[in-house]
Amino acid sequence: MSSRNLFFLVLLSLFVNACSFTAPFVDRRREAGAQTPETLYVGASTPERPAICYNALTTPYQDVLALANQECIKHQTGSYAVPEKQTSFTCRLFVPNHFYFKCAGAVPQKQKVVDIPMMTENK
Repeated sequence: MSSRNLFFLVLLSLFVNACSFTAPFVDRRREAGAQTPETLYVGASTPERPAICYNALTTPYQDVLALANQECIKHQTGSYAVPEKQTSFTCRLFVPNHFYFKCAGAVPQKQKVVDIPMMTENK
């Protein structure tokens, strides 16, 4: 295979995978075997403070905020996310920006289900 063909093959591969390279994600890494919750998370994101890596050129702010809101609700640390700060060139090559959030709002409490037997109606 010539160098020119190899170049076009690599370029085609990058073009096909471009959407997955720039998809936003939660920057959460965990240390396996950590004994305490303080040492468990080694990434920028924690359950109560999600950090989202994204590409400002391809990802609208609403998508980043929605991902942070999902994290707050999933970990039951809040009902919505409030932006704290934004940094550039602190994440990966194709998703270079970080957006840091703080979970806020009342955490929805689980409803207690009370099973009350009902009498059947006789007609």
